[in-house]
Amino acid sequence: MNWGSASAFFEMGGYGLYVWGSYIACAVLMVLEPILAARRHARARLDAARMTEES
Repeated sequence: MNWGSASAFFEMGGYGLYVWGSYIACAVLMVLEPILAARRHARARLDAARMTEES
C-alpha cells in the first residue's frame, strides 16, 4: 500500500490501534518469555538441588 504521510501510515486506515497494539503486545511477550523461562529454570534447578540434599 502507499501512504501519503507518516500519520496515515501509523493510522493504517483507522485500524492502526489494533495493528500497532498487536505488534507491541507481541514484542513485549517476546521479551518477557525468555526472562520468565530463565527464572522458572533457575527455580527448578534450586528445587532439584534441595530434593537431592534432603535424600
